[in-house]
Amino acid sequence: MITITAHLIDTPDEQQLLEQFGLNKGGRIQHVINEAVIRECRPYVPASPNRVLENSVQSDVENGQVIWNTPYAHYQYMGIVYGPNIPIIQDGILMGWFSPPGRPKSPTDRELTYDTSQNPMAGSHWFERMKADRLNDILDAPKAAMKRA
Repeated sequence: MITITAHLIDTPDEQQLLEQFGLNKGGRIQHVINEAVIRECRPYVPASPNRVLENSVQSDVENGQVIWNTPYAHYQYMGIVYGPNIPIIQDGILMGWFSPPGRPKSPTDRELTYDTSQNPMAGSHWFERMKADRLNDILDAPKAAMKRA
């Protein structure tokens, strides 16, 4: 009788493999996915004169989140006018709206309208609409990154 114990290579543990290929939480592949989401969402995000909403996007790779971090991002995303809204009138011209600070806002039955001159696909729920149109592009990004690894 013969017993052979073969140790050809040291087998890395699961965490080492995940890190090696960038698949760990907050790893390289999550970064690639977040960046692809940001890139593909841009045409769907409403533009503003100073591009505040477009420039406020943050990538939280550790949690796999993309965040539009402005006080009004939620309202733009939902696409519904929230109030109370008090008109701001100057020289008889409606200049905008004002909501008193410290008072809770509630959705109204009015939909927001979006300027599509800069971003023709701009509108509410931009992530869901982008995903419906561009999911394969999002999925291709980590595949391409894995091939480069």
